[in-house]
Amino acid sequence: MVRSSDDLTSQVPSPTAQARQARLADARLYLCTGRQPAFPAFVDDVLAGGVDIVQLREKGLEWQPEADLLAEMREIAQRRAALVSANDRADLAAFTGVDVLHVGQCDIPPRLARTLLGPDVLIGRSTHDPEQLTAAIEDPDVDYFCVGPVWATPTKLGRAPVGLDLPRLAARLAPPFASGAKPWFVTGGVDATTLDEILDTGARRVVVVRGITGASDPGAAAAGLTGRLRAA
Repeated sequence: MVRSSDDLTSQVPSPTAQARQARLADARLYLCTGRQPAFPAFVDDVLAGGVDIVQLREKGLEWQPEADLLAEMREIAQRRAALVSANDRADLAAFTGVDVLHVGQCDIPPRLARTLLGPDVLIGRSTHDPEQLTAAIEDPDVDYFCVGPVWATPTKLGRAPVGLDLPRLAARLAPPFASGAKPWFVTGGVDATTLDEILDTGARRVVVVRGITGASDPGAAAAGLTGRLRAA
């Protein structure tokens, strides 16, 4: 179904910043995915399996097709009490009613994104070294940050892995679930085989790509990861 740009934010009421912050605080599993076969059923399946935040990462899409996919994801996520994230594009986040905008170090700065998005959309930022990590913790416009890639991954070609020391630093500076600590996620090569090493750093939230999208049963893969994260 093709939606006009005027319809994109009218389908489902937007949660408040407080409601989104509460969902973020409880989140453990963050999925980044491109379009998959039977995409609406895929999104519903992984959210039912325990994914808390789902981000559409589909480089090269024109504005309208990406906006339509985000609006479709948002309708599904609202039924599952999950969050939907736009990747890089503050304009899409502003006009599709998604919950989250995630930006990299070379994308729109969070303070400028905030002027477009207002107070209700969450903003996340990627960090790759101690200085970026510390800046994200201190930035009032950043609601959460990601640490990585811990291991080399084809989804981040050309990005050197940061190893496990950076998550260890994050765990010291922002202990997961401590009062006032900013949420953060480990990314890069995270799957069922590497999760224990990540948990050993003190991390309790992760971003997964191929560990779910490449699974024969994505919903079951999500459920397995979620169970281990919530038991940690």
